[in-house]
Amino acid sequence: QVQLVESGGGLVQAGGSLRLSCAASGFTFNNSAMGWFRQAPGTERVAVAAISWSSTRTYYDDSVKGRFTISRDNAKSTMYLQMDGLKPEDTAVYYCASAETMGAYYSGSVHRPTYWGQGTQVTVSS
Repeated sequence: QVQLVESGGGLVQAGGSLRLSCAASGFTFNNSAMGWFRQAPGTERVAVAAISWSSTRTYYDDSVKGRFTISRDNAKSTMYLQMDGLKPEDTAVYYCASAETMGAYYSGSVHRPTYWGQGTQVTVSS
């Protein structure tokens, strides 16, 4: 069955770093556009970063540009999110997702991710 398993979340002080991982199985990872969403209490789930199957295209929300870096290793069916310069407003549950198209990560798109992970908590203290 399809599995997306996130790891690497935790508690960090403002200015610190975390690296999230998403291990995928049960579907063709190499053909999928992968991405990360986050959701803070009382807010909508929003995409923060995405990467095409070939890693030639990336997307970042304005709130994380210059601080977060998304990458993937198709040989390991794993995606990563390097988060540097963390701020308290980055506190949220972070979800890994896979989609047929990068469009699934753009605001207002009719496309949606196909699969979701269970989420990992990231808490940034001030």
